[in-house]
Amino acid sequence: MTTPQAPPPAEPDAALSVFLAQRPQLIRTARRITGNATEADDVVQETWLRWQRADRTKVVNAAAFLTSTTTNLARNVVRSARYRHEAPLLLPGAVRATTETGQDPTWYADRTADAEEALALLLTRLTPGQLAAYVLRRGFDYAYADLASLLGTSVANSRQLVSRAQARLRSGQAQAVPAVVGRRLSAAFVGASRTGDLRELETVLTATA
Repeated sequence: MTTPQAPPPAEPDAALSVFLAQRPQLIRTARRITGNATEADDVVQETWLRWQRADRTKVVNAAAFLTSTTTNLARNVVRSARYRHEAPLLLPGAVRATTETGQDPTWYADRTADAEEALALLLTRLTPGQLAAYVLRRGFDYAYADLASLLGTSVANSRQLVSRAQARLRSGQAQAVPAVVGRRLSAAFVGASRTGDLRELETVLTATA
């Protein structure tokens, strides 16, 4: 008796076609859960990476697999320490508001301290490339194409850097970082936030990326 043979793995083009057909719905699902378009985009990118790694010969329903993966990843983002603001990344507008609206200087000092604390956490958990991609994407809404150009990589790799940074932040892995590095990054970040001139921040972030 001839032993039944397992079907061959799906071709990459076929896997991509299946994913692209589901992507609009996945984006809607991720955005509904996270409430954030950028978060949703990153969640779906991670879903694509997992779909590539999956043994698709064992997936009975591709749409259900992709939807379930996206839902779980989005929920993880919502539960993550960064999302709950245990490690917040101060957005540029928060710092600029101090000078533009006459905000209490004490408030500004507090927000600057928040930024320094968050950046210190990022420094201890992310690789240089991940740090650069994550700070510029999350803090200043850089397009992935701009990140790719700045970091000398592809758009796909720039997306992966941000996605892996998020995963690494959730993992809690840490490494020692010289204090002077943290001070220089914090000064560049706050300066960029206040003035809108990101050249020094880019220089600091790409020095070791």
